[in-house]
Amino acid sequence: MPLDRTAEDLLAAVRESPRAVAAHDKEAWVGLFADNAAVHDPYGSREHIGPDAISRFYNVFIAPNSIAFSVDRDLVVGHTVVRDLHIETTMSTGATVTVPMHLRYDLVRTDDGWRIARLAAHWELGVMIARLLRTGPSGLLAGAKLGPQLVAELGVGGAMGMMRALRGVGGSGKRTVRRLFAAAAAGDSGGVRALLDERTVVELPAGHPVAVADFVDRARDMEWDKMIAAGRTVSVSVRVGASHGVAFVDFAPDRPRITAVRVFLDDDPAGG
Repeated sequence: MPLDRTAEDLLAAVRESPRAVAAHDKEAWVGLFADNAAVHDPYGSREHIGPDAISRFYNVFIAPNSIAFSVDRDLVVGHTVVRDLHIETTMSTGATVTVPMHLRYDLVRTDDGWRIARLAAHWELGVMIARLLRTGPSGLLAGAKLGPQLVAELGVGGAMGMMRALRGVGGSGKRTVRRLFAAAAAGDSGGVRALLDERTVVELPAGHPVAVADFVDRARDMEWDKMIAAGRTVSVSVRVGASHGVAFVDFAPDRPRITAVRVFLDDDPAGG
């Protein structure tokens, strides 16, 4: 199905981000965000709010590096764009790492066009660090340089806030999500309900709340592959029927209980 004009405008706004990153155009990149926008990158770390904080984030994580986006799929639902992708980052030392990722952009309309109100980058900091160290001396040097850069730009509190991304639901959260999806794919409503409660928000597709029975009926035979645990959320690349998408499964802040399941799906069975 062809995208409507709003969806095209939202995608155009989001696609300016990798262009500005590739060009190392800091003014253009920071200008993509609305006033008081929040950047959660990686998701689970302390957010960067407002142009000054986002500018400092750019100085640490974008300015010294070369970053290439390899996008598998874009999904537009309401005023949200979800990108299923991998990002390849080449550090100033020459070390290169490729990290699987799901990006969620929530946008708002302003007098200057569509702007990003919230960017949530779902990727695993621990995985990235391990891959960086495996690149050898160039990776070790990159890690050694990043620490002082973090403190210089973000302060000690900001550097510690970045490390929060190492905590979260991790492997246990992924195992729970696998159980949830396996039960749904098998048509096992009881197995799904055992992992949820009556207050859990289930949306399939995102923006359309459904009962558990309807979720199980729609998700029967669903398939999934890329699974990322970032903070208290597990994001997953999925296929539901002829549609592809990304599911975000949120967990309670203090216990391993699912509080929300939101599945963003494309409207084009061909995955355009």
